[in-house]
Amino acid sequence: MSRIIAGTAGGSTLFSVPGDGTRPTTDRVKEALFSRLESYEVLQGARVLDLFAGSGALGVESASRGAEAVDLVELADKAAATCRRNAELVNKLLGSNRVSVHRAKAETFLLRVPEEVRWDLVFIDPPYALTEAELETVLAPLAKHLSEGAVVVLERSTRSDEPVWPAGLERFSERKYGETTLWFAEPAQQAG
Repeated sequence: MSRIIAGTAGGSTLFSVPGDGTRPTTDRVKEALFSRLESYEVLQGARVLDLFAGSGALGVESASRGAEAVDLVELADKAAATCRRNAELVNKLLGSNRVSVHRAKAETFLLRVPEEVRWDLVFIDPPYALTEAELETVLAPLAKHLSEGAVVVLERSTRSDEPVWPAGLERFSERKYGETTLWFAEPAQQAG
């Protein structure tokens, strides 16, 4: 059972995706991740994108902690339905419609989003079986939609190699938590 850890909706129990088709981020990893994000001062007023959202737990946690707008992107029917339930719960608790759900493939969503849309914080938590080539089809179009100072958090198996970062993105940190590795990336600095 997952819950919102902190913020306005802190302590609220989230709906879980039925079955075993998703791999929820553990509370331990989520607490460490959000502690780090708060130290980066990236949450307050942020526009957040949660790709491969599963239950939407990372996105709704962001909304609870002060993100201004959150887009949850999930293709699987059961997971998208769970995202909608969690978005409704958090939007009601916050008294505003900060969290939106998009049922789509991550790469399709990114290719169709208007050119001017920018995110400050992006979570990418694909199935561990997603290949590096498939991951690249998500990372490549993402780079042009990041605001200055944006943070991208990619969750992968500790057994996976470091992702190949496309032009426009560069890794600045990584953290390992048991079977999970969090890779942190930011927009690449332009040579000048």
